[in-house]
Amino acid sequence: MEQIDVKILDRDYRLAVSGDTKPQLLEAVQMVDEKMRAIREAGRISGVDRIAVMAALQLAHELLGAQSPAAGTPKAEMAGKIRKMREDLEAELARQESLF
Repeated sequence: MEQIDVKILDRDYRLAVSGDTKPQLLEAVQMVDEKMRAIREAGRISGVDRIAVMAALQLAHELLGAQSPAAGTPKAEMAGKIRKMREDLEAELARQESLF
């Protein structure tokens, strides 16, 4: 196992990776970094943890859109659940930001 240093949203992380999966991991790091930067630049959400959750939800939504139905659950149903989670999270973040 090799350890590599990566940077996501200007923060350093050390990750363990096997040689054959390193290119895929580096591509994933780039995707996450780009998604988090886009969310931060949109200006609606602040805080790295909140940005990370939104990025994770968006990437999961994109992944589900690209996959076939999972374990008997229709893709539309899964997408609806993710959309609802995202809406709930955005509403809660907006509520919390209004407190400050």
